[in-house]
Amino acid sequence: MSFADKNAMMATSAELAGVLEELKAREPIFHRPEWGTTRADFERMTAEDFWEVGASGQRYSREFVLDELERRYATPHEDDLEAFGFHCRKLGENVYLLTYTLRQPQERWTRRATIWQRTAEGWKIVYHQGTVVQEVSSR
Repeated sequence: MSFADKNAMMATSAELAGVLEELKAREPIFHRPEWGTTRADFERMTAEDFWEVGASGQRYSREFVLDELERRYATPHEDDLEAFGFHCRKLGENVYLLTYTLRQPQERWTRRATIWQRTAEGWKIVYHQGTVVQEVSSR
């Protein structure tokens, strides 16, 4: 299967274009100051049963992630990140999978997957995973 065929398989359907744009504006998660930088902000944006798998393969609980975010945002910092190649898929009623590629400093590339749920309170992150990959030449 060619690269073009693989990309076509991952195309977001037209009816999800609005959801795709809303979720793209929220990624990469926890790196968008306009959505908040405090523990209370991060608690609001994550489901109570949120968890993640880091690039190392390690599982992290919501509590662990919230503690780390609180430490990260205790001192001002700037992120040099580039996210691209977004795709969105509906998994269930008000539940969506968003995938993309992230370039981080020192040319660290990761494939990212976030499961989002639309709730009465707004978007909530249910699950997140990052997997380190070699440099991505074709976007």
